[in-house]
Amino acid sequence: MAADKGITKAFHFFADTNAVIKRENDTLIKGKAGILNYYINKDLDNVLLQWTPDFIEVSEAGDLAYTYGGYDFIVIDPETKDSTVYSGIFHTVWKKQTDNTWKYVWD
Repeated sequence: MAADKGITKAFHFFADTNAVIKRENDTLIKGKAGILNYYINKDLDNVLLQWTPDFIEVSEAGDLAYTYGGYDFIVIDPETKDSTVYSGIFHTVWKKQTDNTWKYVWD
């Protein structure tokens, strides 16, 4: 979804109502509405986000899971088409919803 509809829509759509994301300077952004507001205020028109989980584990009860792996945050200069890649590690905790979909509670 991040590639097709944008980072803002993806992070908002997959957020649990009480989700929390940790961003720059260890800032915590809380709640689905807070996450949407955070991303709406970012200029992400020329940004690509790519990631691949290296590990996935689901709890025995089947209601919580976590993933981690590497990501690339790619900023493309609209004039020169040059790109700058910021790489890092992600860790996401997922919660199964009552409709059997998965939403993240921590990212």
